[in-house]
Amino acid sequence: MLIEDIFRALADPTRLRIARLLGTMELAVGELAQVLGQSQPRVSRHVGILCDAGLAERRREGSWVFLRQSEAREGLVGAVQQLLALAEAEEPGFAAQCEADRRKLAAIREARAAAAELYFARHAGEWDELRALHSPDAEVEARLLEALGEAPLGTLLDIGTGTGRMAELFAPHADRIVALDKSLEMLRVARAKLQHLPASQIELVQGDFVDLPFAAAGFDTVILHQVLHFATDPARVLGEAARVLKAGGRIAIVDFASHDREELRTRHQHVRLGFSDRQMAALLRAAGFSAPAPIALAGASLVVKIWVARRRPGTSAAAAAAATPALEPAP
Repeated sequence: MLIEDIFRALADPTRLRIARLLGTMELAVGELAQVLGQSQPRVSRHVGILCDAGLAERRREGSWVFLRQSEAREGLVGAVQQLLALAEAEEPGFAAQCEADRRKLAAIREARAAAAELYFARHAGEWDELRALHSPDAEVEARLLEALGEAPLGTLLDIGTGTGRMAELFAPHADRIVALDKSLEMLRVARAKLQHLPASQIELVQGDFVDLPFAAAGFDTVILHQVLHFATDPARVLGEAARVLKAGGRIAIVDFASHDREELRTRHQHVRLGFSDRQMAALLRAAGFSAPAPIALAGASLVVKIWVARRRPGTSAAAAAAATPALEPAP
């Protein structure tokens, strides 16, 4: 990318405003159009110029397109943000425009939060019913933090982020978090929950846990919190987790011990009724992980277990992703 392209990309008042907004948070193109008071096609053209110059990058999420600062050119983007901050401090007109944009951005944040609250209200009864069957969330979270506290978390992947609670919990302890979910509705809930975090620290991605949209060996830590019981093929999920983990990286799995609450299949779409220690040990070993003893937290009816394992350094990521252990029948 030529330096002339970068300066040409910034030589427009609208693109300067977009660049300043992206220093605050990731935004959908439609949200940018709302803040800027311009049509979406016009904003899309500006977005294209910034992306072509390497100052921003797009990410599709269903029918929405989100824009964020380019991670590949972090130093350049940081320098641009410093320049824009200086311009805002010294140019009253630009400062007034940026302040007006931030007020509109605050309205978008509030709309996201309101949509999340509505989602929680619709589903609160279902979640409360399930929570009553197992250990309190606060106890599970405390034990999970303790179990992962022995080493730095580095870059963390939260698979099946749901409401974003795990990403929020581990944000103070990780260098960077990628929160992945297949559901667009859940990602919008998570985005509202996590929008107070710096844009450079958190990334939300739509994707499937059996086909993770990431290169091999890109993460130091992977979390699967109450996710694996939704998998028809848990071995494939753990194989994918192993593929994207660095050698020696850690995986933390929070799920139920084997149980006989058959109604969870229909009421909460659970595919598997928990995992026995034998099943989980086989799954972890086949995917190239160590298989330590789990932490057990007994509840009213369901036992929550936490497995923390390391990816064995000598294991091939490709072999781990292809591994399928012979398991006893699913409960």
